[in-house]
Amino acid sequence: MHQVCDVELGADILAANRRIAEDNTALLETHNIKAFDFLGAIGSGKTLLIEKLADILQSRGIRCAAIAGDVAGDDDYRRFSAHDMLVVNINTGKECHLDAHMVDHALEKLDLENIDVLFIENVGNLVCPADFPLGSQTRITIVSVTEGDDMVRKHPVLMGSSDILVVNKIGLAGVMEVDPNVLSRDAHRINPHVPVVMTDAKQGKGLEDLLKVMGL
Repeated sequence: MHQVCDVELGADILAANRRIAEDNTALLETHNIKAFDFLGAIGSGKTLLIEKLADILQSRGIRCAAIAGDVAGDDDYRRFSAHDMLVVNINTGKECHLDAHMVDHALEKLDLENIDVLFIENVGNLVCPADFPLGSQTRITIVSVTEGDDMVRKHPVLMGSSDILVVNKIGLAGVMEVDPNVLSRDAHRINPHVPVVMTDAKQGKGLEDLLKVMGL
């Protein structure tokens, strides 16, 4: 009986999250905001990618904002703030992912009338966020070659729900003895139509390709 109750409670939580996520999507679309949810392990390069993309977009007159999600602290919040963006910080405490309710409250703190593109940086994790859509129109998963060539196939749920896969730090592929094409191949086995973009955020490589795939 206890197991049945746990399953029902879990289903209720996920259903409630989906409803709030749908409301977030509707709110963002009302304000013509394109929102992108960035997921990836700690150290995959999420923060630097967002910084680089925001700089390019803002140089073109596109107004950017960010929601920085972390278990604790404000390191990423401060990094984003240095790029002249509107930013909200979310600390999840013991939770290993953002959820739609947290993002809903963050949206209340943003001036949505002055945002064209919103970056949502999820907590550094490739497992927990998979079942919790946030309301963004596009989910982008980042894996780094420094994490090994098995990262994609080890996380099929998240890869299956991703709209774009970024293979980052490709400049280190040789040093790490990792073939980025293996990551791309594994991604297409799980999610046949997902676009795969190779980047080196530190060197600025592949960023224009990523923006094109993002529709920007």
